Amino acid sequence: MLTTYAMQNGSVLLREGAQTPEALRAAVWLDLLNPTPEEGRQLEAALNFEIPTREEMQEIESSSRLYREDDVLFLTANFLYGVDNGEYGSTAITFVLATSALVTVRYATPKAFASFAARVARQPQAMMTSPDAVMLHLFEQVVDRLADILERIGADMDRASQAAFRTARGQMKANVRDRELKNALIVLGEVGEVTTRASETLLGLTRILTFVSAEKATAVRKENQPLIKTLVRDVRSLIEHANVLNAKASFLLDAVLGIINVEQNAIIKTFTVASVALMPPTLVASIYGMNFKSMPELDWSFGYPMAIGFMLCSAIVPILYFKRKGWL
Repeated sequence: MLTTYAMQNGSVLLREGAQTPEALRAAVWLDLLNPTPEEGRQLEAALNFEIPTREEMQEIESSSRLYREDDVLFLTANFLYGVDNGEYGSTAITFVLATSALVTVRYATPKAFASFAARVARQPQAMMTSPDAVMLHLFEQVVDRLADILERIGADMDRASQAAFRTARGQMKANVRDRELKNALIVLGEVGEVTTRASETLLGLTRILTFVSAEKATAVRKENQPLIKTLVRDVRSLIEHANVLNAKASFLLDAVLGIINVEQNAIIKTFTVASVALMPPTLVASIYGMNFKSMPELDWSFGYPMAIGFMLCSAIVPILYFKRKGWL
């Protein structure tokens, strides 16, 4: 789907679908979502530069993601999306920055894009002054969105860790304790996954901003160049925060797994003590279960209660020993 944003009489003119070459050339921002080959050819004919295909966007080497052709910059990075609905992932998005227009090519919709489109409608004169301003303000929205995500998953991680340690300290039923620890593991796993993908997005933004900074003399207007420095500082701070969250998540994951191991060891210890305590009675029962003719105890009138008492004593003595050692 093709969506274009153009300035007209101080407001944004938004068009969707097929458009004339004149309308395409008049747009400041052209957003391609799941573009068809026909839409790609239409833009290439109107703007006189190539639109990267999905296969080209998947290339991971830096020279295929960040390059310049004449006066057009091609910038590709992976962006996090879908965190709100739990079906998160990373998608490659390409920014084609020309002197007359910005073209974005994507196959998913990060929330930052929808939020930025709403901001453009509210503040067109601030957001749509030039293609490079659109791109930098869009990056600002992406960074703001990532900051919100990191803050939220940090709070989720704190709640999960508190629940796990409260479970370890408290006395509760085994099924409740198992459920709490399982939920903590799930939350910590999601935190690790989201922070990793967020770090990937921030790394991609860092590379783009570094490349744009090297080309800013011709690619970015002078009044927009301070935005690059602000974005670099914000991205660097978020990378540091994401690294802290990753380290904290790893520590808490080890702690929760340690709690689970302690619980499992306690269960295994109980079964071990029970097995050892039942071994002597089993031996006694096995001896008197043998069918030999010369077994004098078989003729004793008190032989049966004697065997039962012997088995009880042989079970109680190991249990008392384990309690004295503190193993039970």
